[in-house]
Amino acid sequence: MNQPLFIQNLYLYPIKSLGGISVQEAQVEEKGFKYDRRWMLVDQSGEFLTQRQHPQLALLQVALGKSELTVFSKVDPSHKISFDLEMNSGKEMQVSVWGDRVAALQVDSEVSAWFSDFLGMVVDLVLMPESSHRKMDPRYAVQAESVSFADGMPYVIIGQASLDELNGRLAFPVGMDRFRPNLVFSGGEAYAEDQFKQLQIGEVEFQVVKPCARCVMITVDQEKGTKGKEPLATLATYRSQGSKVYFGQNAVALTQGIVRVGDPIQPL
Repeated sequence: MNQPLFIQNLYLYPIKSLGGISVQEAQVEEKGFKYDRRWMLVDQSGEFLTQRQHPQLALLQVALGKSELTVFSKVDPSHKISFDLEMNSGKEMQVSVWGDRVAALQVDSEVSAWFSDFLGMVVDLVLMPESSHRKMDPRYAVQAESVSFADGMPYVIIGQASLDELNGRLAFPVGMDRFRPNLVFSGGEAYAEDQFKQLQIGEVEFQVVKPCARCVMITVDQEKGTKGKEPLATLATYRSQGSKVYFGQNAVALTQGIVRVGDPIQPL
């Protein structure tokens, strides 16, 4: 832990379970980074969709413009759709994510139709308005935080050394995109993040609240949109506790502000 630690990468995932975006700086908010997982695809019952059941969602990449989001196919980038960041049809929906019922707004019927065509089933793209508050599990909340459409926690932090150590055990290395972190740091030993409690990153303070449990989603190849067995099978041999497999740490923001690639990380 004496080796200097620095932010190596920052990632946003504007639409839950679609491709992430690498950014040089990000606005830290209570629910997660600004624009992170503020949109989500739901089926006709309002239930959330992810790569767990629909691994082909990995083939949809998101680009964040100044005032719009663009979604395009990694296979055929000309197959794309754009919509305004503020766009909503005004149609309110009650949606479900891991059993939480959340008020959301349909973005636009034509946008939903584009995704429905891609998936071959009727879906809606919904937006979480600022007025919607999905409370974190009180066992892990520090200041009764709300969270976005993320699985349960606003932030995931992982050390590059942890991925390097895992890849040393795999026949075919995997990318960090399998694990969908928000903050990736360089420096330190493998799994240094397991020891984190409170952190100062740039001008923002974070608190690590629990290890990040992993599921079959990390077995989805983000370039092919197909499932395999790794790296979950290997991780299960040495990163299990009880019935769960852990990789990375979940965190909440104690303060707000901007974090940037290159920012030092100071454990408090």
